[in-house]
Amino acid sequence: MAAVLHTDFPELFAERRRVFALDAAGQRRELAIEDFWSHKGRIVLKFVGVDSISEAEALLGCEVQIPAAERAKLRADEVYVSDLKDCLVLDGEREVGKVVDVVFGAGEAPLLMVRQGTKEYLIPLADEYIKLLDIGEKRIAMALPEGMLELDAPLSNAEKQRQQED
Repeated sequence: MAAVLHTDFPELFAERRRVFALDAAGQRRELAIEDFWSHKGRIVLKFVGVDSISEAEALLGCEVQIPAAERAKLRADEVYVSDLKDCLVLDGEREVGKVVDVVFGAGEAPLLMVRQGTKEYLIPLADEYIKLLDIGEKRIAMALPEGMLELDAPLSNAEKQRQQED
């Protein structure tokens, strides 16, 4: 299985052999890493017992995770993506909403997908906007450029599906 890396610690795959695959339905499956190697900017993971293309295809779209207790220690100015979920985002005194996801690949900074009721925002997690990031209190205080929150965010897959069902 080829995976896009969202880790600063790819070398830890040499030590780590147990991971979990989380699928789109929220089902988690434990896997054992048999081997791994880099290929074209991605990491290829070979799992024990996954020996055919059809078995590997069953893992397409899964997020490979490790237990929180086994995560590498971070510097004080670093944070795990999973710790950002459910954080309350504030723009000055205004409550923008809670982080429901983090989107990569849209630019230099990852984008926080923030939802408040039916409204959804994509906000760059850029140092120049962050005033306070308190994971323990699940709060991100920001100073966003004027007008940023008036931009429409693309609908998430869940939102698209809800609209199609209506």
